[in-house]
Amino acid sequence: MRQLPGVLVVEDEPAIAELIAVNLRHNGFRPTWAMDGASAQRELDAVLPDVILLDWMLPGESGLSLAKRWRADARTKAVPIIMLTARGDETDRVAGLDAGADDYIVKPFSTKELLARVRAVLRRRAPEQAGGVVKVGALSLDSSTYRVSYNEQLLKLGPTEFKLLHYLMQNAERVHSRSRLLDKVWGDHVFIEERTVDVHVKRLREALGVNAGAMIETVRGAGYRLTAHTAHTAHTAQPVPSTVVIPAPAVVIPDSIRDPVPRQPWIADRSPQ
Repeated sequence: MRQLPGVLVVEDEPAIAELIAVNLRHNGFRPTWAMDGASAQRELDAVLPDVILLDWMLPGESGLSLAKRWRADARTKAVPIIMLTARGDETDRVAGLDAGADDYIVKPFSTKELLARVRAVLRRRAPEQAGGVVKVGALSLDSSTYRVSYNEQLLKLGPTEFKLLHYLMQNAERVHSRSRLLDKVWGDHVFIEERTVDVHVKRLREALGVNAGAMIETVRGAGYRLTAHTAHTAHTAQPVPSTVVIPAPAVVIPDSIRDPVPRQPWIADRSPQ
């Protein structure tokens, strides 16, 4: 029998937690409730869920702090996190995504939208089996083993960054708008702001490192492009000297056109008559 996907709900309000758990259970998920950071950590230590629904405002350690800690832990780094909070300002959304959240939902929320986003992050978590190994320059991605390497050195990527890189590598040298990346990587049924793409591209560049990260170019006013032709491999022009001295050519006047010494007419002839 297939095991149902596990969802850890970290929420301090029992009514909201119960509403989420009931909807998850009726739609084929296995919810577990934790009301604060300490109990959530105990649940994670016991068994890893497939998705974490994380409230920001919790007693004790905040959800933002928990997201950062779990992203830094090798064991929980790949578990998708959806922030579920009443803090809906743009600065809060950006802070949540920068802390490691894969998605951000503002309360009050639609349970249908919540379920759609949970299903979306589960799809993104599973590596795409089709396609095998994709290579662009020294960058290599193997979707069957979930491995990415640059110059034979393995790199560690989160689930969303892996899928984003996979799509960019499969469509290298093309410019992709933010809205197109949202449709292809996140899905056209998921309602996410375009700023989400910028956050994950930044995170992807940091995970790839300086050289491989430079392969992802920002095309001003258009979007992003992955290319093997980076500035690091560009032809280096010869240096131009700061001062160029051009000697003046010598002017040679032939004897045939030289003027004779002119006679000075204003000197009177004083010779005797």
